[in-house]
Amino acid sequence: MSDQPILAVLGAGSWGTALAALAARNGVATRLWGRDAAALAEMAATRRNHRYLPDLELPSNLVFEPDLAAALRGATTVLIVVPSHAFAEMLSEIKPLLDPAANIAWATKGFEPGTGRFLHELVAEKFPDRAAAVITGPSFAREVASGMPSAVTVHSENEDFAQQLAKLLHAPNFRAYTGKDVLGAELGGAMKNVLAVATGVADGMQLGLNARAGLITRGMNEMLRLGVALGARPETLMGLSGLGDLVLTCTGDLSRNRRLGIALGHGIGIDDAVKQIGQVVESVVTVDEVVRLADKHGLDLPISKGVRAVLHGEVTPVEGLKALMAREQKPEYPQGLFGPT
Repeated sequence: MSDQPILAVLGAGSWGTALAALAARNGVATRLWGRDAAALAEMAATRRNHRYLPDLELPSNLVFEPDLAAALRGATTVLIVVPSHAFAEMLSEIKPLLDPAANIAWATKGFEPGTGRFLHELVAEKFPDRAAAVITGPSFAREVASGMPSAVTVHSENEDFAQQLAKLLHAPNFRAYTGKDVLGAELGGAMKNVLAVATGVADGMQLGLNARAGLITRGMNEMLRLGVALGARPETLMGLSGLGDLVLTCTGDLSRNRRLGIALGHGIGIDDAVKQIGQVVESVVTVDEVVRLADKHGLDLPISKGVRAVLHGEVTPVEGLKALMAREQKPEYPQGLFGPT
């Protein structure tokens, strides 16, 4: 292995491209891999990702590698940035190709569909002896790619690896903090997508800023209660990976999940709404796993369950809102911050 870090970024969508460009600009030897070889060739020729980030000129030292084995050869860190439904398959593909000393990170947000397992559990199962870390936080790819000020957090049980990874990414306009609560960081990054649909629906129905603030606040309460039940640290969820990402995704129109909610609030059907967005909308898959985890731990999460009902076509957005507003009057925190509500 080289003494110099080599970063292999797997996934050439908007976020993978933005992170690869950031690392390359930091002087890190960076390779970007994607499944579409023709798209990679075009990116190499034009130095632009015309589909996802057409306004971003990609650094000249960023290498585009269509061959997965070549992309991984000699890499000291592998950063996976594929949708959550493709995450397990990606792990299986890279398993026989990794160098012995390569560590694994991911910037994917969500759960394994159908099981509700966290992504770090999948990594630990496939690669029990490697350092692993998640990169998450309030970060729209377009703004990161444009060099606008952003902050994320890198969580790993291996503090040295968290520091190494943060150092690769840290830049004048990009702050990378570190932490050790991988579960909490992943939960915040996944669950905020579900809650952003709720605020998007409310904004699409033009229900006002009061409704948006109420949904964000009560949504944060749901995130905290589920997090504590799962063993996450509350301060993690009150930080960048939870509250920070929640506020961004619920209020920023670059959010695909918020835009999905807005479309639903306008009366557009879910299939047409997803087609209009043109990219993976993680909440469509994630919401089932959030509700599954809540049920497992005996928690009533009315906003998350309402979003699930709307996305499954069980109720209309109007009916879902009425159900939320019809809940009985009660204290805000009847049994403390993390008690049932």
